[in-house]
Amino acid sequence: MAKTCFFTGKKKSMGMKRAWRGQAVAKGGFGLKPTGITRRDFKPNLQEVVAVVDGRTQRVLVSTKAIRSGLVVKALKRKYGYTRQQKQAAN
Repeated sequence: MAKTCFFTGKKKSMGMKRAWRGQAVAKGGFGLKPTGITRRDFKPNLQEVVAVVDGRTQRVLVSTKAIRSGLVVKALKRKYGYTRQQKQAAN
């Protein structure tokens, strides 16, 4: 499943775009009139992140909302961080 958030399941959704012309009545015109309605995509803000999934590091596509809400546990960038955690867990 491409372009889908790994944690929240957010994906592309479809909608409509309206094009307007004219001047608003409040500004002295005759009002806004729709001149065209076309299909468009609403795409989620997905980022590629190296995260810890089921105890293993994995590169996944994640929405920024999932990152900000704390659903994503990012992997440590250096191995000595893991050994430090293992020493603390052993004590």
